[in-house]
Amino acid sequence: MVDLDAAFSALGDPTRRAILARLALGEATVMELAQPFAMSQPAISRHIKVLESAGLISRRVEGTRRPCRLSPVAIAEIDQWLGMMRKALAANYDRLDALLATMEKGEGKE
Repeated sequence: MVDLDAAFSALGDPTRRAILARLALGEATVMELAQPFAMSQPAISRHIKVLESAGLISRRVEGTRRPCRLSPVAIAEIDQWLGMMRKALAANYDRLDALLATMEKGEGKE
């Protein structure tokens, strides 16, 4: 189970979102992830540790390399939560549309 508070907190930073977007294309090392940013490798490593602590990415040992990859379970849980929010918002908008339609009909009768 993903800690949604930690996940959304991690997603609040644009650098971390960019790292996740890059990892959506496939695994990458810390050095590969650091290339497009004007920051040090230790700074990127700190961002990666936040993403890893939030359960959004995982790393594996491959000799001297430690490639990072997205955690599909975490992404699926976030998507499930967002889907629930989408349904709730859609229901709210449907009720608002019905109320506005009722109000419009009431104004047309006068």
